[in-house]
Amino acid sequence: MGAIRRYPVCVGRERGIRKTKNVQPKKPSNRRGRITKQAKFTRDLIREIVGFAPFEKRILELLKNDREKRALKFAKKRVGGTRRAKKKREELLKVVKSMRTK
Repeated sequence: MGAIRRYPVCVGRERGIRKTKNVQPKKPSNRRGRITKQAKFTRDLIREIVGFAPFEKRILELLKNDREKRALKFAKKRVGGTRRAKKKREELLKVVKSMRTK
């Protein structure tokens, strides 16, 4: 943009005194909602022992028959919202795919 200025200027893009930014440490609240290794292990263990809930079994049957939209509608009714239902459907789709590959 031109020559380097040797003094602070009060107008234009380069106005004011140069200061270093004060970098704040990350808050623990920023990682809210992320699953820890221990929580994931616990959930996987429970899923392995207990299996699927009846409504999840029904969703699995719908997904096996390629009725994804119907599965989403059913999940939405049972789980309580579109975002949760989509997450549940994706989770169960992974299960169906792993069953097909075996």
